[in-house]
Amino acid sequence: MVNFNNIINYFKNFNSETVFNIIIAFCIIIIFNIVGTFISKIITKCFRKDIKKSNIKRSGLYKALKRFISFIGIYIAIAFLKEPLMIDEKIFVFLSKIFKVIGIFMVAKIITESISLEGLKKLNNSKEDEGMSTFIIKIINVIIYIIAAFIAILELGYDLSGLVTGLGIGSVVITLAAQNIAKDILGGIVIFTDKPFKVGDWIQFENYEGTVEDITFRSTRIRTFENSIVNIPNATISNSSIINCSRIEKRRYKINLTLEIDTKLSTVKLVEEKIKAMLKEKENVMDDSVIVKFDKITDNGINLLIYAFTDSVDYESFLKEKEDINYKIMQILENEKVELAYDTKTIHLKNN
Repeated sequence: MVNFNNIINYFKNFNSETVFNIIIAFCIIIIFNIVGTFISKIITKCFRKDIKKSNIKRSGLYKALKRFISFIGIYIAIAFLKEPLMIDEKIFVFLSKIFKVIGIFMVAKIITESISLEGLKKLNNSKEDEGMSTFIIKIINVIIYIIAAFIAILELGYDLSGLVTGLGIGSVVITLAAQNIAKDILGGIVIFTDKPFKVGDWIQFENYEGTVEDITFRSTRIRTFENSIVNIPNATISNSSIINCSRIEKRRYKINLTLEIDTKLSTVKLVEEKIKAMLKEKENVMDDSVIVKFDKITDNGINLLIYAFTDSVDYESFLKEKEDINYKIMQILENEKVELAYDTKTIHLKNN
């Protein structure tokens, strides 16, 4: 009840001058919000020249700057109302510390957003792939936020030397816990230096196959053809064999056809020649790679080996090319009235 009476007495002290000061404080917030829009646009244009004018407001740098400037406006408004609203000194000091800590991380956010892929490439005159640049940016961002965290701890009045001492006591535990993390980070560095794949590549790894979506400090994210996401530790990938299907220059088409054993040799020869001619006529099949041969005689029939390479390396286009070849081979067999053999066994029953 006493607290409720204190609140009533507090609001009784409000007069026209107090209300006027509150209106001024709101005006300060609105002005900073409006000014922040223009300042954020100008700064964003300077730092992120790669962004189109229509997309500036969607930029992370623009949003971070606008929030920070509006945040400053709120702090100034509260400082302005300190005396009119009779805010206790201890409460104001506490609020100031909170505002400063939040402001530190906001500044860190602005710095990280100001670093772009294009800017990094120009700075280093680098032609490195986008994945490498993204990885470097992530390392820089982590360092910036670590520095911001230490500054915030100092601002809150904590002694960093005591913190370091505390870390020294538990250094063994931390070292053991960080071993796997360190291995994964080193694995990520190996991936970027050796470049077995990059973001966007189609890879095969152990029981997984899909497109690389992202490479972080600890893991590589792969989207499989079933549209699921798999996160694989970098340490595991760097120590394993990887097939990068995106770097395949040509794909092999190979099939064994077994013709019926009673097929005439002249017909076999004719089918062989027609299939070879069909393959050489195809635009995506490499002429010098075409092989069509009477390979061997099996228990079931005559084996015809068909072998060729195509430059349709994309999986979908390769499947289409493969399908087209199969259709045409079947059409040749149909035209020549050649049947394919199937596995049969003849059982002779002996009468007693």
